[in-house]
Amino acid sequence: MGDAELDEGAVWEAVLDSAVAELGEIVWIVDLNRQSLDRVVPNIAAEKLQGMFGAAGWQVISLKYGRLLQELFARPGGDELRRRIDAMPNPEYQRLLRCDAPEVRRRLPGDGPGAAPIAELVAQVDDAALVDAIADLGGHDHAALDEAFAAIDDTRPTVIFAYTIKGYGLATKGHPQNHSALLSDAQLGEMATRMGTDTDDPWQSFPEGSPAQALCVRTAQRLRRPDTPSLAAPDLPTDIGRIPSGVATTQAALGRVLLDLTREAPEAARRVVTVSPDVSSSTNLGGWVNKVGVWSASERPDWFADDRETILHWREKPTGQHIELGIAEVNLVSLLGELGATWSRWGQPLLPIGVLYDPFVERALEPWSYGIYAGGQSILIGTPSGVSLAPEGGAHQSIKTPSIGLEQPGCVSYEPAFVIDTEWTLLAGLARLGKPDGSSAYLRLSTRPVDQSLAAVPTDPAARERRRRQVVAGAYVLRRTDAPTVAIAAMGALVPEALNAAERLEQIGIAADVICVTSPDLLYRAVRARQGHETAESWILDQAFPADRATPLVTVLDGHPHALAFLATINRVPTTALGVTRFGQSGSLEDVYRHHNLDTDSIIRAALDLIR
Repeated sequence: MGDAELDEGAVWEAVLDSAVAELGEIVWIVDLNRQSLDRVVPNIAAEKLQGMFGAAGWQVISLKYGRLLQELFARPGGDELRRRIDAMPNPEYQRLLRCDAPEVRRRLPGDGPGAAPIAELVAQVDDAALVDAIADLGGHDHAALDEAFAAIDDTRPTVIFAYTIKGYGLATKGHPQNHSALLSDAQLGEMATRMGTDTDDPWQSFPEGSPAQALCVRTAQRLRRPDTPSLAAPDLPTDIGRIPSGVATTQAALGRVLLDLTREAPEAARRVVTVSPDVSSSTNLGGWVNKVGVWSASERPDWFADDRETILHWREKPTGQHIELGIAEVNLVSLLGELGATWSRWGQPLLPIGVLYDPFVERALEPWSYGIYAGGQSILIGTPSGVSLAPEGGAHQSIKTPSIGLEQPGCVSYEPAFVIDTEWTLLAGLARLGKPDGSSAYLRLSTRPVDQSLAAVPTDPAARERRRRQVVAGAYVLRRTDAPTVAIAAMGALVPEALNAAERLEQIGIAADVICVTSPDLLYRAVRARQGHETAESWILDQAFPADRATPLVTVLDGHPHALAFLATINRVPTTALGVTRFGQSGSLEDVYRHHNLDTDSIIRAALDLIR
């Protein structure tokens, strides 16, 4: 990596994680060339960076000067020369790289107390040797690199600070804007001549039987890996068979499904790896963590194992299946991308699940998206979500995440309303992992307790399976009337309000259907498929939004209203989209829903406005 890349906070999220200090055979090489994309970086404090790595338990190796400079340092005046270069600002040093020998002699001594010895030293060096010495840094010294690699301690991570010159060996070396600079034809030809190559045949092989060709053959043999047989992704049930009852949250359902997996599909459960940023207990993973343990490079004693008041047991061992990363969401999704790529890299499919507070999906979006792009298949759980956690306060409320789930390529998003919906969508998401045609998933869960009888899960096996298929496909009709006047499409935590509104509308003679949306993502793909824009199944539109029952439509969700607004285009009906467009109100659930026009009364008023 480049030295300027160490400005990125995600680097330090990874470096500072306590588990990393125990990992050997990890080597980072920092290409310390004093340049970023646009400029010479004025104040790279290499010693500070090295100290930060050292404090985190890393082995730190520094390659600052090459053999030519070190030989000059050993001569009279060499100590003064080293101190001068060590203290020199980055831009001043970079400017020396652009100078000829007379100009180097003029500039290099400076005006400090060591100027005279330095001037005397460089006067004794011929022009070519002086220019070469100034550019002779440790990162370009092959012998020094060999020594550094031989010194690596495999019991912990290592970082090598290799001082280099950007564009080394080129006419553009060290220039502040050389990132996008192109060599002229003459410069390219000169470089080719110096390297013994031909610009007209740049890919020519080394001569048969030459030492260089023999080295290439040996290196290819050493680096060649045998083909790794790829294991098929583990079989997963589509339905565990429970009928949830009582009052429960979709967040709590996550932990229950994972525990059910250990009993119903132990082979699949053994490949589940959960990751969280210091929120295992507050996202209901406690039971799962107690069951499978926490991953650690070595087993550690659980000093609270005999404490009867300890509910969450932190058993750290190499066979643990949960990884805790501290408060580091970017680090978490980066790890998810790596865990989710093992099926293609090592032939060993894992089922990685990352759990974080839903608003922080936005913070972690770029590396998560990149991980998906690079083939990492995983499940991201955002919970708690929306303004439904209003009693906790306004800081953790999420608004845009339903839209993110809808728009993220390579990912299927769900926002279940009930425990059974959570089970079915999570199992469907897991079944898509670890295969060439697989994909990631994003589940947005809630901490709102909901009466599970409202789900009206069919008891007939065939009807139950039909419901499951609809849930996984994106929507199902939760309340159907004989002759609807209006329809309410609701998602997630607000389904109870939609059902209440439908019942009250019926009391005043207005029949209302209620459609429970589980995936606006899949519904939108179905709409586009029907329009001929992409390949996807569209049967769910006929079952959840049949044309012969088309009525004015109210959509409502605990998120930005535009995430469901497109539903009106299915049958081209009048619509009102309800949702959250403002941050931060705290209070009781009823008050906050009312404030955002999400409560039952608001849904009723929206329906009446559409039909009258």
